Amino acid sequence: MTRWHTARDEHAWDRTIRIWDVYFAVAWTATLAFVLGAEHPGWPVRLVVVLLLVPLVPWYAAVGRALIQLDEPDESRAVRYLAGAMVLFLPSAVLVGETRLMSFALIPQCFMTLRMRRALIAVTVINLAPVAGWALLWRPRLPDLFANSLFAVVTLVFSVVIGSWIIRIIEQSSERAELIAELDASRHKISRLSAAHGALAERERMAREIHDTLAQGFTSLLMLVQAVEAELEHDLPQARRHLALMDRTARQNLAEARALVAGGAPADLDGASLPDALRRLVDRHGAATVEVTGPVRPLPAGAEVVALRSCQEGLTNARRHAGSSVPVDIRLRYTDDSLTVTVHDDGCGFDPDAVGSGYGLAGLRARVAEAGGTATVRSAPGAGTTVTVRLPLEGDPL
Repeated sequence: MTRWHTARDEHAWDRTIRIWDVYFAVAWTATLAFVLGAEHPGWPVRLVVVLLLVPLVPWYAAVGRALIQLDEPDESRAVRYLAGAMVLFLPSAVLVGETRLMSFALIPQCFMTLRMRRALIAVTVINLAPVAGWALLWRPRLPDLFANSLFAVVTLVFSVVIGSWIIRIIEQSSERAELIAELDASRHKISRLSAAHGALAERERMAREIHDTLAQGFTSLLMLVQAVEAELEHDLPQARRHLALMDRTARQNLAEARALVAGGAPADLDGASLPDALRRLVDRHGAATVEVTGPVRPLPAGAEVVALRSCQEGLTNARRHAGSSVPVDIRLRYTDDSLTVTVHDDGCGFDPDAVGSGYGLAGLRARVAEAGGTATVRSAPGAGTTVTVRLPLEGDPL
């Protein structure tokens, strides 16, 4: 895990406990210095205050320091800790007014360890009780009493405002930390789902490629084997022609397999235009013609691959439903904004809605849809079949 991720997993106050330690030490040392330097009361009283202030340090180190580091402090422990701190602080603040400086170290701890209601009560006691006790004990002059009372009220208001703001910041930071954790979990889940979806999409793509190339080639080989078996005894020249076609088909299948492994273009398109690739295709299938209209021009590789695979699927369907002897017409039409491929046969046809699931027509439609085109299959029993694929070219909004 990187340092950045580690930092995000922590709260700011979790990483700044030493700053709080330093702050507490500075406030305690300053308070001690002010007490020792006070003009009133005398040394015996100030010595008592010093003896009361000293235990605050181990009390904070042993109990308070651990409390303020907790995400959700134990409020009962916090009450005990602050009660112990007040037992030491309040008498000191009553005896020597300068001790009230220590409240700047205790007030933040109230907000960090208690719920808002209890924190406000504790802060009120810390700010007002020392002044009230000091006034009752020492009977100061009215101006001194007014100044100290006003200072206590201002300090109380300031403490409440700043403390409430601190609590809101902590709560918002905690909520944001939870949201970040949820977002991270969602991101990892999306990443896993994306990887799974990518693997599934790649598997489907490979299935379509194998169906449109190797599977169809093996189907042709099986049909040619059956034809040769029937021709060996009475038509040897035709059998030899079919054997030669089997050889070409097998070599073509091998080339397609290599292209699939290498991730390159289909073997028929290797170094050839789309019309030439279609002519190579019909040479292997026989009983098919290719007609090209419009200005032939190089197209994006994706469009040419989809057009070629669509013709392969159309020829396979023609053989499956019409037989190898039925002529198949392939028309390739180039326009400025689209390429249209049509595969038509006058065979027995079929009901497209009754075709079972597989990679044939479903794979054809999926492949064409990925390229942003449309594919239609028109057929009916006894009425032949027409497969039409329209692919948009640059500037065609479809």
